[in-house]
Amino acid sequence: MDAPVTFRLDPKTRRRILRAARRKGVSQSEVIRRALNSWPELNDTGTEPYVLISDLMGVVRGGDPKRSEKAGKKFRTLLTARRNRQ
Repeated sequence: MDAPVTFRLDPKTRRRILRAARRKGVSQSEVIRRALNSWPELNDTGTEPYVLISDLMGVVRGGDPKRSEKAGKKFRTLLTARRNRQ
């Protein structure tokens, strides 16, 4: 037999669970069970982040190859311009 568990949820999380339950046509308890069951699969991959996105590395080409040069100075100029507009 399943054992009941009690815990507190903030209002935002509670609303998200309720919306998910309505959308899927299941109980709120089922939404929570599914989320808890999927947690290890999402977080215990045992794989380093680099390996997870390695197939995406080097896919994008083009643009200015020097776009990161003097980035700090460019950012400071941008912030100064924004401050002066206000």
